[in-house]
Amino acid sequence: MTSPHSPSPADGSPDGPVGGEAPRSAPRTSLAQRWRAFSDGLHEFYVAPYRRTFAKAQRDEDDLFRMLVMSEMLGVPNPAAYYTAELLPVLYDSFHDWHRRMGMERSPLENYRCC
Repeated sequence: MTSPHSPSPADGSPDGPVGGEAPRSAPRTSLAQRWRAFSDGLHEFYVAPYRRTFAKAQRDEDDLFRMLVMSEMLGVPNPAAYYTAELLPVLYDSFHDWHRRMGMERSPLENYRCC
């Protein structure tokens, strides 16, 4: 006979699971998910110190591309001006930031005033 202070395993008390089963917890993450999280952490560890350098390199490439597309408007002959004319409306949105970064106080284009 059991005492009132020692519950039997079959009564479903909070002290233990029924029938000796292991308690159920949240679903375990798979090995692939844990490996992906570890990989993401390593990527962040190695990339974080160079994030500013990567952003500057990307901005420099964008500035060069913008100058090549707008070269005809800036007075530099461009043999591909016919093809790059389609890209001008896309570049007008960020033109003000570009000419400020290049050190120009006012817009260098006669037919486009942004400030």
